[in-house]
Amino acid sequence: MFAKRTGEIVTNLLIDDWGIDHIYGMPGDSINELMDDLRSRQEDLKFIQVRHEEVGALAASSYAKLTGNIGVCLSIGGPGAAHLVNGLYDAKADRAPVLALVGQVPSDEVGTGAFQEENLERMFDGVAVFNKRVQSAEQLPDLVNQALREAYVNNGVSVLVIPDDLSAVKQKYEEKLTSPVHAKTEVFPSEKSLMEAKEAIAQSKKPVILAGKGAAHAQDELVKFAETIHSPVILSLLAKGVLPDNHPLCMGQHGQIGTQPAYNAIMEADLLLLIGTSFPYRDFLPKNTKAIQIDVDPSKIGKHYPVQIGLAGRTADTLHWLNDHIETKDNQDHLEKYQKQMEKWRISMQMQKREHTDPINGPQVMYELEKVMPEDAIISSDVGNVTVWVARYLSMVRQKMIISGWLATMGCGLPGAIAGQMAYPDRQSIAICGDGGFAMNMQDFITAVKYKLPLKVIVLNNSKIGMIQYEQEAMGHLHYATELGDMDFAKFAESCGGEGYRVDKREDLEPAMQKAFLSDKPAIIDVTIEDQAPLPGNIGYEQAVHYTEYLIKEFFESGKIELPPLKTGAKRLLN
Repeated sequence: MFAKRTGEIVTNLLIDDWGIDHIYGMPGDSINELMDDLRSRQEDLKFIQVRHEEVGALAASSYAKLTGNIGVCLSIGGPGAAHLVNGLYDAKADRAPVLALVGQVPSDEVGTGAFQEENLERMFDGVAVFNKRVQSAEQLPDLVNQALREAYVNNGVSVLVIPDDLSAVKQKYEEKLTSPVHAKTEVFPSEKSLMEAKEAIAQSKKPVILAGKGAAHAQDELVKFAETIHSPVILSLLAKGVLPDNHPLCMGQHGQIGTQPAYNAIMEADLLLLIGTSFPYRDFLPKNTKAIQIDVDPSKIGKHYPVQIGLAGRTADTLHWLNDHIETKDNQDHLEKYQKQMEKWRISMQMQKREHTDPINGPQVMYELEKVMPEDAIISSDVGNVTVWVARYLSMVRQKMIISGWLATMGCGLPGAIAGQMAYPDRQSIAICGDGGFAMNMQDFITAVKYKLPLKVIVLNNSKIGMIQYEQEAMGHLHYATELGDMDFAKFAESCGGEGYRVDKREDLEPAMQKAFLSDKPAIIDVTIEDQAPLPGNIGYEQAVHYTEYLIKEFFESGKIELPPLKTGAKRLLN
C-alpha cells in the first residue's frame, strides 16, 4: 500500500464510506492543506463557498433537518470557528446531525498564542456531542469515523479541530481502529406502558393529539390513530406539513403562532396525547389533564409536561401497535365540534388573505405565494413576525418546511433555502424572511447566484424588527430600537446578478410572484408590508391589559394611538 496524504485519506472516507457529497464553508490559512485534498475530488464532493461561516453552519444544520443525513461545514480556526457557533447551536437545539471540520494553527504552535489561535475545544464544548482536537496525523482518519458516528447516533454536533500541518502528513492507514458503521438502536415501549395507554384512551371522551416533528415519518399511522379515536390533530410549529393544512383532522399549529380551535380543543381535552413533541409552552397547555407522551428519546418524556404514561419508542412503531389494539370510538361529537370551529377559522383566514389593501399585509403575501409554489416545494421560514404569517396563513399540502425551532435564530431563512436547493435540486426552494432576518445573512444571496441555485426569497419588508416591537407592546412598554430603516432588496438582488422585484402595491404582487417563479435564476421578491401585529390565536387577559398599558403610554408620549385590528383582536379575546 502506498502512503497517502492524511487529508486525501480523510476526503476519501467522507465520500466513499459516508456518502457525503457537499460541504459548506470558507477556506483559509489554517485549513488550506485539507482544502487541497478536497479540491482533488471536487467532482465527487462539492465545496459550497459561503460568504460567512454562520451561513455554512446554518445550511449544514438545515440540510440535516431536511434529509436526516449529516450536514458538513468547514472553517478556519479563530474567527472562522467563532462564526460557526450560532449555526451549530441551531443544530444542537433541533437535534440535527452535523460535522464541523475546523482548522487550527500548526500543531507545533498550538498553545503558544499564535496568530488567530483560540482555545477551540473550550469554544465548542457546550455545543458538541463529540469535540476533539487531533493530536497526530495517524489518529485523524479514525477520529473522522468516530465523529460522524457520534453525530448520527446522538443527533447532534461533532467538531474535529485539525491543526493544518497534519493533513499534509503521509501515511498508509493500514491498521484501522474504527469503521463507518453506525448501528441504530431500536426502542419500543414496554407492554405495561402500552396497556396503560390503551386503557386511558378507551376511557377518554375528549382525546386531543398534539404532534411534533417526531411524527414526520408516521403520517399514515397518525391519521389512522386519530380517525380511530376521533381526535383533532394539532401540530407544533416544527411539524407544520406533517398533515396537509386543509386535512379534516388538522386544527393547525398551537401556541403563540397557533389557531383558536387548536387552543380551545387542547384546553377542553380530558386526554392529551403528545406524539413526537416536547411542547414547552405551558401557558398553552391545560393544567391537570391526563397525558400520554410518545417519544423515541426516553429523556424527553415528561420533560415539559407532567405526563402519566410514557411510551418510549419510534412514533410509527408505537402508533402501529396502538392502531392494532385499540377499538374505534363511537362518539364523534368532540371532533366534529372543533372541525366546525376550524372551518370558520379557515374562512376567516381566507377573507384576510384575499383582502386588497395598500399597504400590503403579510397574509396577502402568503395567499399569492400559494398560487405559484409547487406542491413539493421546500419552505425555509425565517424567525420573527414572518413565522406567524407562514405558520398560520400559508396553506401547505405536500411541501416540506424547516425553521430554526428551539434556538429560533434570525437569519436562518436564506441558509435553509440554499440547503434545500442542494438537497433537492429538482424541487423549488423558497425562503420566506422578514427584512430583519434576511439582512443578517443577505450577503449569501451571492452564493445562490454563484452556484446557479434557482431559489426564491420572499422578503416581508416593514423596515423594523416587527416581532420585538409587538413583544414590547404586549409587555406594556414603548418601542425602543426596533426601527431598521428602509432597504430595497430588489436592487440588491440585481446587483448580485440575480433577479429582483420590488412590490409596493397590492395589484403588483401577483405578477411579480409569477415572473419570479417562472425564472430559472435566484430571485428576491421584496414586498413592502403594513406594520401589523401578529395577534396570537388566543389572547389572554394579561396580554390585553399590558397592551392597553402600551396604548396609554403611546398616547401620552406622542398624542396619537395606532390601533391593531380591533375586530380580530376582540373576537379572539372573547373566545
